[in-house]
Amino acid sequence: MILFTADELRALLGRPLTDAQYALAHDTAEDILRGEVGERLGDPPQPGVKSIAMAVGARVLTNPAGVRSEQAGGMIVSYADAQTGVALSEDERRRLKRAVGLVTGAGMLSIAPRDSAPRFSIWRPV
Repeated sequence: MILFTADELRALLGRPLTDAQYALAHDTAEDILRGEVGERLGDPPQPGVKSIAMAVGARVLTNPAGVRSEQAGGMIVSYADAQTGVALSEDERRRLKRAVGLVTGAGMLSIAPRDSAPRFSIWRPV
């Protein structure tokens, strides 16, 4: 499966890229996306998946530790959501699930047949 090409990642990063760097970024991005949506990730990928995969791939090469902020005086470093390593943001997770057809919120999909609407009755003791 090809989520993005080396040329696309080079253009996004704006710098040269070795074959090993591309392979690392691509394979890591694929692993992270598959870890979230499993076999729902199509080949070729569904519309909307490439931008997420490329963003993850770029982070693999530019911010592999998942650092959110740094400070020189006092040497403070904080990580996104107390995790280390590259991970999907909540927005990317939501967009990815939508792209592969997974429901991302309550009330978005009703699988009940139309004629099986809930029927309620009020029982009152006599």
